[in-house]
Amino acid sequence: MSTPSKSSPVSYDTVRDVFLWRRKKLSLLVLLVSTATWVSLDVYQFNLITVASWAAMFAVTSLFLYGNIARGEPDLSGLEISEQTAIEAARSVRQSIEEGVRWMCHVSAERELFLFARVVAALCLLSYVGSFWDSLSLLYIDIVVGMTVPVIYVKNEDKIKRFEEWMRMQARRLCDMVDEKVVKRMKNRVVEVKEKRVD
Repeated sequence: MSTPSKSSPVSYDTVRDVFLWRRKKLSLLVLLVSTATWVSLDVYQFNLITVASWAAMFAVTSLFLYGNIARGEPDLSGLEISEQTAIEAARSVRQSIEEGVRWMCHVSAERELFLFARVVAALCLLSYVGSFWDSLSLLYIDIVVGMTVPVIYVKNEDKIKRFEEWMRMQARRLCDMVDEKVVKRMKNRVVEVKEKRVD
């Protein structure tokens, strides 16, 4: 099990642990909060500002009651963001943006036709799928898929790899069968037609 770094409250190890369900309570909390947000915004048609205001009112009321009952200020040192954490977050966002721009330039400027065609096809498929759902539902589906698929893959990696190898063998066998029965027959017919024309 990985240990998150002490310099930042949320690190890549923490995110990976959440998505792989190594921190079950935090993973469950992420799933419950995203489900509650989706239900309140999409199913019950609440406005985002309304839900954010209610959450802020709940937090302020809880802190007020805690401060009056405990007769002291609550310890919020865990919620403080250090300057180093902010700089690291900004640096990682900048690096992600730069990598995205480099990738777009690579896809559009290089002369790799198949890569360009795959990217355009993937974007067309994404826009087609996106036309069926709103962005909030797609975000919720992405979170649920992101919380389930990696952990299923990690737990069943050997079975998935064996199935993938079996599928490759079946596809190879099917291609050989199509080549044997269809392509070679077509070649033979073309050769026979050419021989008849020559005669």
